[in-house]
Amino acid sequence: MEDLKARGDQEVNMDHIKLSMPNKPEFVGIIRLTASAIASRIGFNIDDIDDIKVAIGEACTNAIRHGCEKTNDTYDIEFFAYEDRMDIQITDTGKGLASLNIKQPKAEDLREGGLGLFIIKTLMDDVEVITSEGKGTIIRMTKKLGVD
Repeated sequence: MEDLKARGDQEVNMDHIKLSMPNKPEFVGIIRLTASAIASRIGFNIDDIDDIKVAIGEACTNAIRHGCEKTNDTYDIEFFAYEDRMDIQITDTGKGLASLNIKQPKAEDLREGGLGLFIIKTLMDDVEVITSEGKGTIIRMTKKLGVD
């Protein structure tokens, strides 16, 4: 996935919304509502909006659980609203992910947690995870309008 702001030399109509959130689970609902409002304005249907809300909830939960090490840490959420898609970037400054090897889960291995990135990749059209040990993680995801 290319840089979310740069799309070649052409002028692109895009709105950029950025939030910085405390590492508290009770604020994830605000982010989900924000994502829903932006997606609705673009023209996504209710099923796609639900997919976006679930994916962003999983990404925020990962940032809170794995990216924010101190009580007063924050993580950033950026929305890039285009006419035909929505790009979302979640950035934390935590310890980074140990592995990006995301496999299809097996029923016998299911447990609470550990499925977040798999769920995100299933619900969104494009997902990129950039992580550096000790420097944090960036999850970039795209949902395209009218793509099933």
